[in-house]
Amino acid sequence: MEPAPGDGLVMPPAAAGDGRLADNIVHFARALRKAGLRIGPAAVADAIEAVEAIGIGERDEFYAALHCTFVKRHEDQAVFDEAFRLFWRSRNLVEKMIAMMSPVLARDEEREARKAGETRVSDALFGGQQERTRERAEPEIEIDARFTASVSEILRRTDFAQMTAAELAEAKRAIARLVLPDDAVRTRRYRPTSRKVTVDARATIRHAMRSGGTLILPRYRAPRRVHPPLVVLADISGSMSQYTRIFLHFLHALTDSRRRVHTFLFGTRLSNVTRQMRSRDPDQAVDDCSRAVADWSGGTRIGETLKEFNRLWSRRVLGQGAVVLLITDGLEREDIALLSAEMGRLHRSCRRLVWLNPLLRFEGFEARARGVRAMLPHVDELRAVHNLEAMADLVAALSGEGGKVADPRRFLEPAS
Repeated sequence: MEPAPGDGLVMPPAAAGDGRLADNIVHFARALRKAGLRIGPAAVADAIEAVEAIGIGERDEFYAALHCTFVKRHEDQAVFDEAFRLFWRSRNLVEKMIAMMSPVLARDEEREARKAGETRVSDALFGGQQERTRERAEPEIEIDARFTASVSEILRRTDFAQMTAAELAEAKRAIARLVLPDDAVRTRRYRPTSRKVTVDARATIRHAMRSGGTLILPRYRAPRRVHPPLVVLADISGSMSQYTRIFLHFLHALTDSRRRVHTFLFGTRLSNVTRQMRSRDPDQAVDDCSRAVADWSGGTRIGETLKEFNRLWSRRVLGQGAVVLLITDGLEREDIALLSAEMGRLHRSCRRLVWLNPLLRFEGFEARARGVRAMLPHVDELRAVHNLEAMADLVAALSGEGGKVADPRRFLEPAS
């Protein structure tokens, strides 16, 4: 978010009247470091010298001086903008907050969506103040926690978009443990190895020719194992947007550890967001995906979007034993015959088709919708996707540890 040109710069309350600009820049750098930016003492000294060189004039000049010294990575842009907006706030902040808290305006104005990095910056700037306020306001209550859920269990059921900086760091460590462990498949190609598996005749002769054939040492080779391509088709309609946003954070960790991961989002149209998912910052990656897709939280046309994928992308990304993850609730309102035909074509084009349905979080789920019953015969597994526990089960299934609980045929059988 670029600052408005010509807007006067107003220091925070701590800097009013005492002229401690350097101290406030140091505090601002500490908040950025706590929010995740890699800032050292040299960058802080350079920022102070830059501000002293340009002087205190326009807000955009002050923003440019701090931005040039503190922002070293592209993924830190959103965090820096949000921190600059909150720390070096404008003069009419109180009036704007009163207008936002007014019950009359709250009914007319639409609530602004959270920006990428806003939760982490707010926690870095005001986390300590909120804790002290909570300690003074709330009385001390003794609770018997023997039969309550632990912090880790609560975290496994928490939405990624609502996590603080500390919770997001803990979730990243938990997601890092969910990386697919043993899903590599054997190929027809070979790689050189020091183990005595199979003698590589060509490599042995080439090595012997270097010494004129006087010394012949055997060379060995072993079958090469690679990760199969992973293709994700995620529904972003109104009923699926929150679950797709959670799964994109998990998919971001897989994109960092694997080479061939292709991500497609669909609602009323199909969008390829593989390039947007390559950003190192997970919040920035999800935010780029939401900006690249025009029909986020809109309607859904599963059959038409699958037809477009089979026609334009299946031959490009479904080779070499690809695994397809389809994330949707299956609530199709259009042509069911088209949906069944395209699901069958998709199933025949990939090695494994896994359907992730968030409706399975309900114990009494039944396949009564026409779209669900049309899709079930063409999938290999049917699993839930709504929290970290479901993602851990998915990782185990892709590693070859899936059980009968994911068999989709159990929902096609008539109820007793």
